[in-house]
Amino acid sequence: MLSPSYAVGFVGLGAMGSQLSRHALEAGLEVWVHDLDPARVAALSDQGAHAAAELADLARRCRWIVTSLPTASALHGVVDQVAGAPGPERGGLIETSTLSVEDKERAAATLGAAGLGMVDAPLSGTSQQAATRDLIAYVSGSPEDCAAALPVIRTFTRAQYQLGRLGNGTRMKLVANHLVAIHNVAAAEALLLAARAGLDLPAVIEAVSDGAGGSRMLQVRGPLMASGEYAATMRVDNFVKDIDIIEQHAGSLGSPVPLLAECARLYRTMLESGRGDLDTAAVFDELLRGSEQAREA
Repeated sequence: MLSPSYAVGFVGLGAMGSQLSRHALEAGLEVWVHDLDPARVAALSDQGAHAAAELADLARRCRWIVTSLPTASALHGVVDQVAGAPGPERGGLIETSTLSVEDKERAAATLGAAGLGMVDAPLSGTSQQAATRDLIAYVSGSPEDCAAALPVIRTFTRAQYQLGRLGNGTRMKLVANHLVAIHNVAAAEALLLAARAGLDLPAVIEAVSDGAGGSRMLQVRGPLMASGEYAATMRVDNFVKDIDIIEQHAGSLGSPVPLLAECARLYRTMLESGRGDLDTAAVFDELLRGSEQAREA
């Protein structure tokens, strides 16, 4: 159990990071936040968080810093600053972003040289699920670091899987996102078939989800597909970045991913046509458009 005076930092207050920090606040922790966007910081400050104008100031106050960042360069920039700022006692980073294993290991090495730890803990779930604390954490790192960081991670996740050496959390997240990419396309393909068969899509989602054909993507993104409303809980452009990492990882292991490659083609077509800001559920619309174009050809 963490005391209310336990200070935790959050760096990166986007769709996911803002929700993680809010849950930590609701758990009664002293929360410090930092983001390049002042409006995001102000929104969390209004809820009771402390704003850190400088990352070094946050690092000096907080034993553990939770990072939720969009790119590897952003992670390494944060790590370099944290490594140069002495904290209250040994702690380090709880890294929740979806990045490559190599980038996680490089960040851990930089922190280790400064006497700090790192826990690789990417999250499974959308920003919508983050809002309700319906997230899974894939936790990896040294036993000591993981034990120290888990009370923080529990404030914003419903379950935590401890997976051993650092990097295994990311390896597990890549496996999970491999399935998410395919299951999302499978849900879209099945719902388009149902629509053309004259079935009511909400009824299809309810009935199929209750049987052997159900999947979490059908439950979470099926309603978006049925409504045609694609406000992003996971943007296509961010997800293509994840797919790139998965394909590179699979290639390095010599592991075939033919289904992923076919699904990736659809996501990349959406990105190239300027629809990268839509939710990945919009792959339903991509299949619909493609099939209509084929009919007209």
